[in-house]
Amino acid sequence: MNTQIKKIIAAALAEDIGAGDITTQATVGPKKMGKAVAVARQDFVVAGLDVFEAVFKSVDKKIKVKKLIADGQRAKKNDVVAEVEGRLCAILQAERTALNFFQRMCGIATQTARYVQAVRGTGAKILDTRKTAPGLRIVDKMAVRLGGGMNHRFGLFDAVMIKDNHIEAAGGITAAVEAQRKYLKKKMKIEVETKNLGEVKEALACNTDIIMLDNMSNAAMKKAVALIGGRALTEASGNVNLKRVASIAKTGVDYISIGELTHSVRAANISLLVK
Repeated sequence: MNTQIKKIIAAALAEDIGAGDITTQATVGPKKMGKAVAVARQDFVVAGLDVFEAVFKSVDKKIKVKKLIADGQRAKKNDVVAEVEGRLCAILQAERTALNFFQRMCGIATQTARYVQAVRGTGAKILDTRKTAPGLRIVDKMAVRLGGGMNHRFGLFDAVMIKDNHIEAAGGITAAVEAQRKYLKKKMKIEVETKNLGEVKEALACNTDIIMLDNMSNAAMKKAVALIGGRALTEASGNVNLKRVASIAKTGVDYISIGELTHSVRAANISLLVK
């Protein structure tokens, strides 16, 4: 398990358990063994079983988790997704934290899969954004991949994206791109946000690698794609929803980035039931 994820899990457990689970300590003997099952209460794409398991093992490393439906596969309502076996007091202490991660990740993967299906056959790829829950980016982006999407940059450090505020502060697209190239110590792809065809032309003249078409109409994006003519990759962004995404993909863009995948996800409905 990734060290960063272990730290996230430790912080989440500390937040929930605190000085101790006073209800479980009073009602469940410390040596009592048992089993619990994770049951799907709706259809969804499974994502995050390793994180789910790691939460339980962080409380008691002897707990066993049997995964019955693999990550990336679909669970149907009433399916048993996983079984958890071990000391009941430990299972109950970890339950809420494990479900919080698992339900969120399944929700993200399920919504991502909807978008991926909507653009199937067009050639467009679905990307996430940095609009993630603070501190949970690594698991949010993992869930996007499990839903069939692709990850955009992880943070401000691993890819160049010159956005509208950078352009305004630098004094224009050309100035911003020139400053970026002077700053870079190694070759990296440069992406520039544009809002109209005039800005697209300027970004092209700067030989940028990726041109973001931000909040443009479908007609404007189609013209931009034709203008770019394969000289740069294209990314549609802004005002994307499930009703519109297929028509955006048909404009010929290479990528479609969607904040909704992570910033307003609806958690999957999953119960953990002691048997």
